[in-house]
Amino acid sequence: MKISGRVWRFGDNVDTDVIIPARYLNTSDPAELARHCMEDADPEFHARVRPGDVIVAGKNFGCGSSREHAPIALKAAGVGCVIAASFARIFYRNAFNMGLPIFESPEASGGIAQGDQVEIDADSGEIRDLATGGTFLAHPIPPFMQALIADGGLIPHVLKRRGRAAG
Repeated sequence: MKISGRVWRFGDNVDTDVIIPARYLNTSDPAELARHCMEDADPEFHARVRPGDVIVAGKNFGCGSSREHAPIALKAAGVGCVIAASFARIFYRNAFNMGLPIFESPEASGGIAQGDQVEIDADSGEIRDLATGGTFLAHPIPPFMQALIADGGLIPHVLKRRGRAAG
């Protein structure tokens, strides 16, 4: 699996309330959540993010509550993946369960700038910054997890394996 997009930079300790503010948790509609994704950190994020764009952040991305709304909002907004120095444990699981690829790489987190174009190879974990020519490594996503992502998350993946359609 290959992912490429323009970078959006955020700092350390981006919590789930920054990703999707609690005042919007009265819906689980992905399109509605996408309209408010990251709005307290960057009010223009929803209007300017493009499908496949990549968030690069510091340590402890996705800390705070265990809400699944956070990875749903990111994915629905068009975010292709998140690269961070580290992730909160529950966000890490929720991201894969919702079909959002994430990559842990402290080096990439510190070495990629806002607006750079990056390419990520999920098989090798290689992250290439096309603006600088820099190359960074993250843990590769194992094939079974890539299948889960390709199927749209855990529930669609399980239903597919059981021969049933999601919905």
